[in-house]
This record gives sequence, C-alpha cells and structure tokens, in this order.
Amino acid sequence: MELEKTIRMNILFSFYRELLTDKQIQYMADYYEEDYTLAEIAANHGVSRQAIYDSIKRTEESLKDYEVKLELVQEFEERKKVLEQIREYFDHHYPTDKELYKMLNKIIQDTKREEN
Repeated sequence: MELEKTIRMNILFSFYRELLTDKQIQYMADYYEEDYTLAEIAANHGVSRQAIYDSIKRTEESLKDYEVKLELVQEFEERKKVLEQIREYFDHHYPTDKELYKMLNKIIQDTKREEN
C-alpha cells in the first residue's frame, strides 16, 4: 500500500467514520488501522477475500465522495495552516503576552484534538 494513500484514507476515515455502516467501519479499521491483510480480515469475518476487497474499495470511494461534497478535511487543513501562521506572528510580535499565549494554545490544543 502506498503510504500517501494510507495516510489520506486514515484522515478521511477519521472525519467521516460515523457516516459508514458498522461493517464498513470494521473492515476499514482492520485494514487501515490494524494493518491486517485482506485474507486475515476475510478469515476473521467469515467472508471471501474478494468481498473484503470490494467492500474496502467501495468504502474508499464513499469517503472520497464525502470529502468532495462536504470538504471537512480541506477546511480543517486550511484552519491548521492559518493557526500556524498566527503562531509564527505571535512568536515574532508578542512573545511576552501571556494571556494571548494561553488563548492561542487553547485553540491549537482544540485543533489537535479534532485531528485525532
């Protein structure tokens, strides 16, 4: 599996997981989070390897479609970039402002929690 694709699927899965069926969630979690092979997943669920493959491919397409329509990941990534720019600006122009530092850190921590 390509690392880039795996990372992208994990991000999409994280954002849109609640829109999937229980079976889709289990197969995707086994494949992308647990790194099980298709054969292992099939054996664990008593179905064919082909059924797992087809389900994962359909689910991947669904996740991509959700992102095209909802753009939650894109918006999140844009907010992260802006926060990084704000942090750099703060560090350069307001290094001694403790109150502003607390507020900025709260926003950054909330964003990191969203990411997970």
